[in-house]
Amino acid sequence: MHKNDIADLIEEKYSELMTWLENQPDEYWTKGPKNKWTTGQQALHLLQSIKPLNDALSMPKWLLRLKYGKAKRVFKDYDVLVADYQKQLKEKKGFIYKPSRNMKVPTLLDKHYLLNRLQTEHKKLQYKVKRISEVNLDTVVLPHPILGKMPVREIIMWTAHHAEHHTRILKRDYPY
Repeated sequence: MHKNDIADLIEEKYSELMTWLENQPDEYWTKGPKNKWTTGQQALHLLQSIKPLNDALSMPKWLLRLKYGKAKRVFKDYDVLVADYQKQLKEKKGFIYKPSRNMKVPTLLDKHYLLNRLQTEHKKLQYKVKRISEVNLDTVVLPHPILGKMPVREIIMWTAHHAEHHTRILKRDYPY
């Protein structure tokens, strides 16, 4: 997938998520189905996953290569990546990204701030995708907690899918 298409995919998936979150009753922000994250926790989790990616993409690429190495394979297309992720989720049932374990429920006072941060971070990611070279997209790798080291192109595509994945969960758990 070309980087402009990836930037468009990020916009599409995060816009759908943000619209859904902004139109939910406030009570869903702090109260969720039994043993499920609230909408506030879902938003916080997505922020906890996109912010480190943006931080990494702000670092010099040579430093990322030094720390994580270089890609040793051709990147996967979006559909293969999504299928791999879904397979790993099933195999590692119950796995929760470390920063999101034992996550507190964000207060209603945090809602505006968290949604604003999530909006800002996804816009930053779009900008960074458009600015990064095709070579760096395919050769620089970053670690993913379930999928392992992956080329930046893949982890950015996964980030778009991650928003879609959580939007689907929210729509399933909070039908209105």
